[in-house]
Amino acid sequence: MDAQLWPIIGRTILISGVATVLAVLAGAPLGYLMARSRFRGRTLLLALVNTGMGLPPVVVGLVVWLLLARSGPLGALDLIYTKQAMIAAQFVIGLPLVVGVTAAAVQALPRELPDLLLSLGAGPWRTMLLIAREARLGLLAALMAGFGAVISEVGAAMTVGGNLQGSTRVLATAIVTLTGRGEIAAALILGGLLLLIAFATNLVLTVVQQRSDR
Repeated sequence: MDAQLWPIIGRTILISGVATVLAVLAGAPLGYLMARSRFRGRTLLLALVNTGMGLPPVVVGLVVWLLLARSGPLGALDLIYTKQAMIAAQFVIGLPLVVGVTAAAVQALPRELPDLLLSLGAGPWRTMLLIAREARLGLLAALMAGFGAVISEVGAAMTVGGNLQGSTRVLATAIVTLTGRGEIAAALILGGLLLLIAFATNLVLTVVQQRSDR
């Protein structure tokens, strides 16, 4: 297990990191638009996003598996049981969290702020960037929520990744494997490593968040 540990740790960080970055890149603009736009069905859409924040990972894994399986509509891409499939599933898990937290953070700002910035000569993109700066604490919270959700999930990773040794095995799925074998001490060590990675990442982001608040 020792020789395999570093690749598993690296794979865990890579898959969860890429999925989180993609979720933030897609979710932050969506959250901004949902917070600032007014259209029919907006409340229903927000309710769906908030519901999605509690999506069971195993259900997400099942849906992604149905899409990527050989017989599925995206089967020709040959992505099932790959790291890309795991990133896709974790992206789906993280996206509603980023959208929901971002929307809440932007909505907490004064409603007249966009009009004020526009009246001062800021264009639409400049206005959005300035509002994002004002909502940076919430955006960092969205980043932390997304990363925390994807790095620790097991169901989707097992379903679409297959827990293949040397290929798609990550810390969370390795813990399940070791527990099934009765190797509880080794499973506890990996659990501690997983918690340590999550803590270290959130510590860095929290330091940035708190410094931004000064």
